[in-house]
Amino acid sequence: MAKKIHDDVYKEKFRPDDSALDKQLDAELAGVSMEALYSFDKPQAESQSVAAGAKGSKRGRIVSIGKDDVFVDFGGKSQGVCSVLQFEEEPQVGQELEFDVDRYDTREGLLVLTRRGAKATNVSWENLQVGQIIEGTVTGVNKGGLELEIKSMRAFMPAGQCDLYHVPDLEQFMGQRMTVEVTQCERESRNLIVSRRNILEREKEVAKKKLMEELAEGQIRRGTVRNVMDFGAFVDLGGADGLLHVSEMSFRRGRSASEFVKIGDVIDVKIIKFDKESGKMSLSLKQARGTDPWGDAGSKYAVGSSLTGRVVKLETFGAFIEVEEGVEGLLPISEMSWKRIKHPSDIVKENDTVKLIVLSVDPTQRRISFSLKQAGPDPWTTVSDRYATDMVVTGTITRTTDFGAFVELESGIEGLVHISELSNQRVRTTTDVVKPGQEVRVRVLEIDKEQRRIALSIRTAADVAPAETPATGTATGTPAQPKKKRPQLRGGLDF
Repeated sequence: MAKKIHDDVYKEKFRPDDSALDKQLDAELAGVSMEALYSFDKPQAESQSVAAGAKGSKRGRIVSIGKDDVFVDFGGKSQGVCSVLQFEEEPQVGQELEFDVDRYDTREGLLVLTRRGAKATNVSWENLQVGQIIEGTVTGVNKGGLELEIKSMRAFMPAGQCDLYHVPDLEQFMGQRMTVEVTQCERESRNLIVSRRNILEREKEVAKKKLMEELAEGQIRRGTVRNVMDFGAFVDLGGADGLLHVSEMSFRRGRSASEFVKIGDVIDVKIIKFDKESGKMSLSLKQARGTDPWGDAGSKYAVGSSLTGRVVKLETFGAFIEVEEGVEGLLPISEMSWKRIKHPSDIVKENDTVKLIVLSVDPTQRRISFSLKQAGPDPWTTVSDRYATDMVVTGTITRTTDFGAFVELESGIEGLVHISELSNQRVRTTTDVVKPGQEVRVRVLEIDKEQRRIALSIRTAADVAPAETPATGTATGTPAQPKKKRPQLRGGLDF
């Protein structure tokens, strides 16, 4: 007993004075409840606010990297953990990234994170969220889109969400594994809608920003035709689209862009115009392929030279002829035949190959004209060998006018029967005597080789006996002797 009293006295004598420490603790804990003291190791309001509004809206900094997990600091006392499998590239300490908060782990006192934009590896109906990136396999195709299987869950992808551009045949996706984004998730009805296009658009935007820094006018780039319209095509250069106008697709004439390219074609194009601010580009396929064929057209297609071309287009006024890719010229209707024709189709058809003579060429204006009739013999050069004055021959009325009728004696040779030479009787209108297509006997009154004119008469040919008339269209006719020569009547227009 004495010993116990001695110990108490000793402790009391050497006990430190804690009154000053107690006063400091009372001041620090003033206003703090016991509930707050017991929950000091739980996440504070800041952490809870992060968890509540963290569906893709929080940015954190990597503070440490473990074997399986990456630890992220959001500032203050908010920290989280993210699986290292969420990173396609090796993460770095100090790197700042966007994260989604899946849940709060009360046992560890950490926020469980998903890297924003990364694929979720362990998904179920309980933790699926809109905006989440997941993987699935295409298991079916229907009229509206694709059916996918994602961790034993069925999902649907509308046809418009399969790619950046319209895909006419969805069967090509069958069996493919895709990375998609959740756009609609209804747990009760088990309705899951996903999109691949959203991911591709973000990837394209990143690639576009990088590409814009590299592009410049004059560059030749390889691209893929994504869309074809009548006026041109849109070509993807690897993140940025440019317009390839139909006029820049080929040096040869084309009516529609589909004649030169189709969707999916991989082509080399030249950037001929580029606005860096708006991102708009004009492209040229023909300039990327070679030099302008019109550069040496003046020497290659000299006036008077003969060549062969292909009929590419018919118009009422003539035909367009292609002599090489990019070089086209006009064959006027008046240069198609020595005889009169109503339409170019009377002589040539599209895709016909014809022999021509160059009439004129202007490389600056990109114009060249041809003659088809001059590539063959001119029947007028030897007309005097076949026809003579007072010869009676047979011909066909080709057309009538107020002042007379034109008669075809042979291909390329036409003569005029003046209205005064149609009949011995007074003629009011030409069609009272002859009609187009009618075969008639005519006398040659006059031949003007230089002016390419022949004056004919029907009324004086009637004075010749049938036996004296040469064969139709032949060059061997004996001059006929009229029974009685009468003065020619004058009237109408001079020929």
